[in-house]
Amino acid sequence: MNADVLALAADLSRRGRPFVLATVVWRRAPSSGKEGSTALITPDHRVRGWLGGACAEPTVIREALRALEEGTPRLLFLGPPEELAARGREGVVTVPIACQSEGALEVYVEPVLPQPHLVVIGRSPAVGTLASMAGALGWRAVVVDEGGLAEDYPGADRVLTSLELSDADVTERSVIVVATQGHYDEAALEAALASPAAYVGLVASRKRADAVLGYLRDRGASDDQLARVHAPAGLDLGKIAHEEIAVAILAELVEERAAGNLAAASPADVPTHEAIDPVCGMTVDVASAVYRATFEDTTYYFCSAGCLTRFEEDPARFAAAVPG
Repeated sequence: MNADVLALAADLSRRGRPFVLATVVWRRAPSSGKEGSTALITPDHRVRGWLGGACAEPTVIREALRALEEGTPRLLFLGPPEELAARGREGVVTVPIACQSEGALEVYVEPVLPQPHLVVIGRSPAVGTLASMAGALGWRAVVVDEGGLAEDYPGADRVLTSLELSDADVTERSVIVVATQGHYDEAALEAALASPAAYVGLVASRKRADAVLGYLRDRGASDDQLARVHAPAGLDLGKIAHEEIAVAILAELVEERAAGNLAAASPADVPTHEAIDPVCGMTVDVASAVYRATFEDTTYYFCSAGCLTRFEEDPARFAAAVPG
């Protein structure tokens, strides 16, 4: 795998960003893709690395984003239409690339979805226990403790000393738990609500939680913002020890995740407009299409210069074949 692709994959994983790895596992000339070639594809349609030429790459991008949205890997066969039936089998997506009638590719597409990202704010026995248990589940855990040191929280990936939550790489997949034991609940919760976190919890008694939420309401927080706060955080297990509070919180987070409430926003968040190449039948992304032609006040989009040339030779025939 290309070293730059590896480095980018490591960086995106650290920051909790979703992406797709696409690897050419088989090819037949004259396809320009090479066996072992790998590319990284991000939700904004950007590609790092090399997969193939003008026909293959847009198709792989489209299928990669579908894999990312569904969270499941797949094997793609890209080749002549007449070969699709023979190549089709369970787990294989067949895609025609008629503009290269002799070439073909098989590409393995693997979505990489980050694990939930836990940010715990405060200093208490529950904070360290929560970070350690989250790490045991494979979650990324960050502790925000104004006077904390890394050695204080061996279960955390990072320890930050500032409420600048942008430094914690908070995203829509993050969960934030405020557990300052009343020292700066208000400031911590205000920072948490300013983030896009999927879950915001406050470790406090019901009376203390009502007071904190009332303070934020007086400072202009809306009802919608305050409704995001789980207070008290965690399953209601009655009066329990600090370490057991951490268990109750993590149990609630696991429950929320199982219900789909901690999933990131759909990775296919970049709007697309697609059209069918009237010559070869391939799907073309309109925004990035290089080849296009207008016939009888209708614009047609093409995957390659060859398809455009064939269309221009007899536009009426190809236009007539496009579904109305």
